[in-house]
This record gives sequence, C-alpha cells and structure tokens, in this order.
Amino acid sequence: MLIEQPPRIYRCLFPGAFWRIPSPEEKKKSVYLTFDDGPIPEMTPWILDMLARYGIKATFFCVGENVSRYPELYRKLLEQGHRTGNHTFNHIQGIRFRSKNYIRNIAEASKYIESDLFRPPHGHMRFPQVLRLRRLFRIIMWDVVTRDYSPHMTARGVFNNVKRYTRNGSIIVFHDSLKAIGRIEEALPQSIEWLLKEGYEFKVFD
Repeated sequence: MLIEQPPRIYRCLFPGAFWRIPSPEEKKKSVYLTFDDGPIPEMTPWILDMLARYGIKATFFCVGENVSRYPELYRKLLEQGHRTGNHTFNHIQGIRFRSKNYIRNIAEASKYIESDLFRPPHGHMRFPQVLRLRRLFRIIMWDVVTRDYSPHMTARGVFNNVKRYTRNGSIIVFHDSLKAIGRIEEALPQSIEWLLKEGYEFKVFD
C-alpha cells in the first residue's frame, strides 16, 4: 500500500502538491487518469485509441527527450484534447541531482512541453526543489499508482490496484512506456470500464 497509495506522512513532504482532487458535488465521483514517461510510438498511439474508444480525456506527463524525438506524437496528444505536463527532460530523480541542475533539466523539457503542470519522476524531490518548482508549476502527484510498470505484477494485479485504492478525486497513474507493455493492454480497458460502471467521471486538470 505504501507504493499504491502514498501515506499522509509522505504527502506532507510536498507542500502545495496535488495528490487527490475530490469532486465538490456530494453525489458525484471523479477521477483523473494520467500517464507517465511517454510519448513513445510503441505504446502511446494504442492508449490514444483506447481513450478515444471510451470518449475519455487524460493527462500525459511527458519526458522532454521523448517529445523531441516524436514531436508529431506529442502534437497528436494535444490535437485529441488531452492535457500534458512536464516530467523532466531525461526522466531524472531530483534527490540524485543538485537543485540547480534539476531545475535546468526541467527548463530544457519546457522548451518542448508548454504546460504549467509538473510531476517528478518516481515522486522523489528534495524539499528546496519542491519550494522552487511550486512557484513555476502546479505539482501533480498521485493517489493511486497502478504499478503497471512492474515485472512482478500481472494485468489482473494492476486492475485490482485500481479497484482497491481508487476513491473520489483519485489521481491515477498508468504508464505509456515499454515497461508497461504486457499488462496495460488488459488492465487499462478493464479499469476504464469498471470506473465507468462505478459512476466515476473522468476529468483533466484545468
């Protein structure tokens, strides 16, 4: 559970970050579907087709290097009405870099990704980095990690994580990356259908 749904004490390390955004309307439930690490031709087009099939919009936290390699794929995300966010240029962890170098890497990604949203790879940042970045971006974390990237997970396990941990306002993380192939193809449509059946409305960040 420490991975799938971060505990309150961990969330306190990122003041001002968004982990969950419950619907203000009492009788409505909402979720925010997000994808990390793309875009890549092996995975992102399939996800876009799946989202279009269900009429759902999502938020893609993109790696700048991938956007620079596949600009047409990035444009396709935007053209289809999806939201994008900065996920650094090289998918680096803030705790492994000096703050000025980490900020520089994010700034390089911003040359390719026009967005006021940021998500740190692996969810790791130094406290000074959090304070600096929240002045530049809305830091979007998560309430549910599906773990679709893990070779130790099955598609059924990924789907079960969605069912077990999702609640009103959950920000759910899937991945449009090579690591998710073999699990997401089954787990994503199952998850979408279950969420729709449970009455959840899919939202993107304003």
